[in-house]
Amino acid sequence: MNHEVVRGTRVHAPDLDWSQVRETVLMLELAAGQVEAAMKDSNSSVEVLMDTFTSLAETLRHIELALDTLPDTVGNGMVKGEIKENTRIVADKVHHAIIAFQFYDKLVQRLDHVCHGLAGLSRLVSDKQRLYRPEEWKALQDEIRAKYTMAEERAMFESVLQGATVKEALETYMTARMQEVESSGGEIELF
Repeated sequence: MNHEVVRGTRVHAPDLDWSQVRETVLMLELAAGQVEAAMKDSNSSVEVLMDTFTSLAETLRHIELALDTLPDTVGNGMVKGEIKENTRIVADKVHHAIIAFQFYDKLVQRLDHVCHGLAGLSRLVSDKQRLYRPEEWKALQDEIRAKYTMAEERAMFESVLQGATVKEALETYMTARMQEVESSGGEIELF
């Protein structure tokens, strides 16, 4: 008996063994693969950028230290002050770039959680022994919940499990986030 595993879609030539579950699993695996590929592609670029900005911050610090060794003569004082001001402006921009990288890191964490959730869902849906067992679905939900490291992820997850639509859960999250930003005077706590 030849039990060859057939991979890929069969929608163009369905047979008696065709299954919408298998097609769903294929699409879930593809979605997870595309997210992972995008994360890997962007990670190498972001690592280079992060190293560059870290190096820039260090270089700016060395410039400021070198400036402090120059005497405050009439000619030097003006130039020194201008260099210090421009160094401060560049340092602020570098700081904002580093904050943006922290947001990117948060995004990557979320996408990684999505990939794990999709992989777990694919395994569950493709296993006929587990598919119709509520305790398996609860175990999947518990596994997904345990992966979440950010409070807002857990809150959205719980909200949807309690019956809110994804759109409603997202709106609730965005409203709470904006109130948090407003109450902190525009400061955003990253981690």
